[in-house]
Amino acid sequence: MASHRKPRGRTAGPRTAPVVGITTAALTSIALLSQSATAAPSAPPKPSLEEVQKKVDTLYHQAGVATEKYNAAKERTTKQQKRVGDLLDDVAQRTEKLNKARQELGTFAAAQYRTGAVSDTATLLLADDAQDYFDQDQLMSRLTSRQKKAVDDYQTEQAATTKKRTEAAKSLETLTTSQATLRSTKRDVQQKLGDARELLSKLTAEEKARLAAIEKRKQEAARKKAEELARQQAEAEAKRKAAEEARQRENPDTGSGSGTGTGTGSGSTGSGYAAKAAKVIDFAESQMGKPYVWGATGPDSYDCSGLTQAAWKAAGISLPRTTWDQVKVGTTVTTANAQPGDLVFFYDDISHVGIYIGDGKMIHAPKPGANVRVESIYYMPIHSVVRPA
Repeated sequence: MASHRKPRGRTAGPRTAPVVGITTAALTSIALLSQSATAAPSAPPKPSLEEVQKKVDTLYHQAGVATEKYNAAKERTTKQQKRVGDLLDDVAQRTEKLNKARQELGTFAAAQYRTGAVSDTATLLLADDAQDYFDQDQLMSRLTSRQKKAVDDYQTEQAATTKKRTEAAKSLETLTTSQATLRSTKRDVQQKLGDARELLSKLTAEEKARLAAIEKRKQEAARKKAEELARQQAEAEAKRKAAEEARQRENPDTGSGSGTGTGTGSGSTGSGYAAKAAKVIDFAESQMGKPYVWGATGPDSYDCSGLTQAAWKAAGISLPRTTWDQVKVGTTVTTANAQPGDLVFFYDDISHVGIYIGDGKMIHAPKPGANVRVESIYYMPIHSVVRPA
């Protein structure tokens, strides 16, 4: 039988074919986006040599500050350890005296016990509050003079021992804090120096050579400034001598005078100071070539304040350990009036120090990786100049 289904007819008009492709430009864009999404992030640009040098100098400076903090913490810890030791010795001695006083009271108690009576002394030893018991007139009236002395000694030693034990406990707490600070500052110094070494280790041989050239130019600029200071000081000294000779001719009976002060801020440098300064410089010169080691005070290595402390000790003058304390000892003078032996301090935070030797130069322990050497005082920004003695 014939099918009655209506045959499918074709749609009139042009038929649009399905889009099965995309443009070349679209494909390119997708590929680029895909590469951008999967590619590793680009490395940061390599710093310039100038930036590396600035960063290394900053790290060394920060390490210098941390070193002075370490020196201060070490000094505090050493003093605190001695104080704790002295206090514990004192407590031990007082405890021994307290035990003797207690034994003497015990002797009285035993004697009274043998008579068959309950001893007032024994009651005293067993009392919760001895002071209240001592305040009772009826007890004190029965004690002999020897017994009264024994009671007084016991009271005195008990109070003194308790006080010293409290002091020792507080000192131990302070010592624990100082030791924690010491460990923290030590880690800080090591971290700064490690960062500096890592930066330098990444440089090529050619970059290290260029960095050395930059350093040489810096030293040369500092040397020229030192020469200019030396010239100015020589002129000032020549004028001073000429004026002194003129006074001598006008007043031959006044003598030659003493000192070389030239006004406010110049300080005085008599023969006594000059003799001490000569010993300081002799010592410093004998340490030339020894390595800088942070926290070191000699005799094989030094940090900056360790060297200045040891040098002035050779002249019979005791300086504090840190730059922050050394700058407070003596008289501040102007840079133009600096004399051999003076201490030159650097940076706003006073984290470095050297020994002035004249002509704008100093001997100092510079930084890790360098040895004790002569350098222009203008190599670093000057904070102040101090005459210690």
